[in-house]
Amino acid sequence: MYQRQGKKAFKKDLGNILALCNALGNPHTKFKSIHIAGTNGKGSCSHMMSAICQKSGLKTGLYTSPHLVDFRERIRVDGRCISEESVIAFVAEHSELIDDIKPSFFEITVAMAFDHFAREEVDIAIIETGLGGRLDSTNIINPILSIITNIGFDHMDMLGDTLEKIASEKAGIIKAQTPVLIGERQKLSTSVFLDKADEMKERISFAEDLQSAETPTYQLINQRTCRAAINILNDLGLGLKEDEIEDAFKNCHDISGLMGRWQILQDQPKVICDTGHNIDGLSLSMKQLSQENFKQLHIIWSSVQDKDLELIFPLLPKEAEYYWCQADIPRAMDQKLLQEHANRHDLFGNLYNTPVKAYENAMSKANSNDLVFIGGSTFTVGDLFRDLEISTCVSSPG
Repeated sequence: MYQRQGKKAFKKDLGNILALCNALGNPHTKFKSIHIAGTNGKGSCSHMMSAICQKSGLKTGLYTSPHLVDFRERIRVDGRCISEESVIAFVAEHSELIDDIKPSFFEITVAMAFDHFAREEVDIAIIETGLGGRLDSTNIINPILSIITNIGFDHMDMLGDTLEKIASEKAGIIKAQTPVLIGERQKLSTSVFLDKADEMKERISFAEDLQSAETPTYQLINQRTCRAAINILNDLGLGLKEDEIEDAFKNCHDISGLMGRWQILQDQPKVICDTGHNIDGLSLSMKQLSQENFKQLHIIWSSVQDKDLELIFPLLPKEAEYYWCQADIPRAMDQKLLQEHANRHDLFGNLYNTPVKAYENAMSKANSNDLVFIGGSTFTVGDLFRDLEISTCVSSPG
């Protein structure tokens, strides 16, 4: 699977998912969907849109990736994870099909999600892409709205080494007879999206044109995109309740299960975890971190091997005490190598084998008016949640 192994597990082809879904009776054609791609914010937007749809009384499916702790986080209906029994039953029932087609982990999961949503007879499903868009396994759906949050530098070895190339891959979710919404107007990607929409003869909208043109921070950017999406969806007759929007945003964790995005675990000392891991995402989270009040900042950090630390480390605050660690995945960067890179950027701290060991040491040192930040990778947060036994999945009945 890509999240654990990296590029060698990545497949850029739709053949397997088409064959799988065809054998399953094409479940993705049996419900309405909203498709969401982008470099940053697509997971948050997906959860927010799910919460809004749920508050509007729609039975809502949600497919996201990767998961933090429990595989079942990826497939939810009305915020509740697919049951263990349903996962086991799907694999057992279709084991011969899986052996025959030999799909990837991601392809099996996408097919499982589509099958689950069809069986649950959802009114609408919010579908987040994996890495790209054009050849992403989720791109066999015909959604009522396509959303591209933004374009930034991430996964360049697979999506392209320029913003224009990355935008072209993400633009692959733009389809004829499907309106498209762009979350952020960016100089180098806008023309790519306009050209693709023109090719598909479909209207394109930009969130800042439909909502306030101010430059918000962190989740406010995603909220602006979702507000603009509501305008478009209600024009299509979906009937989303605008008076429920604020409650959906405020209680997204409880409604849709959003976790790990600027999540406050406790106060005194304040503990914040965030899964941002690329330049654009980290720029926003570090900007928000600088607005917090604290006496001493403690940062628990791990990274994966394919991140360009020479671009990332200049974003991190030099006054913090660092706790370098290593997540429990093959892709994880060795904490000693991480520390060597960091020292060249005047970022200093001790080494720990695991995120939870780093966390325990940070909490033993932190005073009540300090701040502890956990980040650098989805897997930093996921490993910590696992070892602290923080629940990430409210289960549905079997």
